[in-house]
This record gives sequence, C-alpha cells and structure tokens, in this order.
Amino acid sequence: MLRKSICRGLQVRQRRQYTTQHDSVLLERDLNEHGAETGVRIVKLNNPSKLNALTEAVGNRFRHVMQEIAADKDARAVVLTGAGKAFSAGGDLDFLDARTKDTPQNNTYIMREFYGRFLSFRTAIRIPIITAINGAAVGAGLCLATATDIRVAFKDATMGFNFTQLGLHPGMGATFYLPRVVPAQVANRLLLTGELIKGEEAQRLGLVLSVHNTPEETVAEALKLSRKIAEASPEAVQATLHTLRQQTDREVIAALQREADAQAHSYMSAQLKEGLDAVKNKRKPSFK
Repeated sequence: MLRKSICRGLQVRQRRQYTTQHDSVLLERDLNEHGAETGVRIVKLNNPSKLNALTEAVGNRFRHVMQEIAADKDARAVVLTGAGKAFSAGGDLDFLDARTKDTPQNNTYIMREFYGRFLSFRTAIRIPIITAINGAAVGAGLCLATATDIRVAFKDATMGFNFTQLGLHPGMGATFYLPRVVPAQVANRLLLTGELIKGEEAQRLGLVLSVHNTPEETVAEALKLSRKIAEASPEAVQATLHTLRQQTDREVIAALQREADAQAHSYMSAQLKEGLDAVKNKRKPSFK
C-alpha cells in the first residue's frame, strides 16, 4: 500500500506501509522522491480517538514493532509520532482506576512490565529514534518521548509530567531520563509541580531540540534529521549510539524498580482517587 503526502521542507515522499490502519501502532518505510528507501522507519501511535493513550495492548504492539525494526538490517533511523491531534495523552484512566483495586505487590509487577513494553527499545534496537511531538504529550506519553534519542515538537503542543497533579508518583523512567535531558532544577520543577508547558517553553528548557509551526512541519523536520543520520556510516552511528545509551542506562533498572514500587503505593492512596475523579469530572483536584 502506497500513500503520498507533502511536508514543508521535503519533496513529495512515498511511504510503504506494512501494517493495517486498524493496528494500534503503525510501521512504515520512508521512501524518497525517487521511490527508493531512505533507511528511515516511521512508527506511529494509532488510537487518535483516545489521544493515543498508552495501554498494555498498545505496549505489546509497540514492543512487537520494535522487534520488527531490530530484525530489519536496512533500518538506520526511526521517526516516532502520533496519529491525529496528539502524540500521546498518557496512561489510560481505566487502567489507572483498576490499579487502585489491586494489591501493591501485583501493581509493582504490573507497572514494571508496563514500563518494559515501551522502554525495551533502548536495548532492542541499535538505531536512533527521533520523536516528532505532533500534539499533546502528557504523563507516560511524554515519558516515552523523553526516553528517545532526539525530540522535535509542534510549537503549540501541550507537554507535561502531570503525575503529582493526579496524586501519583512519576513512572516509566521520568525520574531517570528527564534529569539526563534537562538541568536538575528544570527536572525538579516539571516533576514536582506536574505543570503543563507548550512547545516553545520546552525548547527553552532543553526538553526538545526544535519547535515548528505545524504538526506536519514537525514530522518533516524529524524525517529530515533521520535521513541525515541514515546517510552516515551505519556501523559508526550504531556504535556511537550504544556508547551514549550505555552511559545513560547503567542505573535505569534500579530507577524503574523504584518508580514501580512508589507507584504501587500511590495506587492505594485516597489522593490518587481524588486526582482521577477530578480528571473524569473535569475539575481541579483538592488534595488534603
């Protein structure tokens, strides 16, 4: 199946798609203006009606797609983005509500497995992932983007680690990767306040590399950067990326376990129930 589209800054490109429109995560091969493969793979979160919320099923599909890319000897870079108006609005509320009815022991295991479904790409594939934040990236959605290698964003995209506003400890690597992307004080501010920011402030803070006027231009910039990487020596790129990720990820397992334990205890808190109820009823939470 071939689709054609035009993005500013790129000539007409074709994408060869190997997944169906019904898949929760789509995988495409980027083709240049001559119809030749560029080596770039495009991964798209594909549940726009739910703002690409991250669920266990989406995580299973995401991990499968990453395994496909890992087995693809011609893949040299990945662009990750979202379908519709959002990149990902974060965790599914039904999933979070179910956690409040489970035990801390089960929740620790469930959350650790949940993180792994999405973050396993750090070791599964040895090529860079550039995230095009085309719209809202909140909670676990922004955690996923932060764990990737480079981020570009739509200037009006809403972003935030809103965990504390829900009465929940941050998870999915937020406390580990964010302080390695931005200065410590910035990470502290974003994680402790849970505030939401826009793309332009995210660039000033160092969370994203660049911002762009439209979602389409954002994806086009990610493709442009990915194509540049794909033109470089694949052996040198992969070796460099391995060195960079290894420096970052030496202590990640302990950090993820700590987050899973802390979130498991948050699920037992009345404050999380208050936070979830506030979201469902579109009101400001009242934590006491």
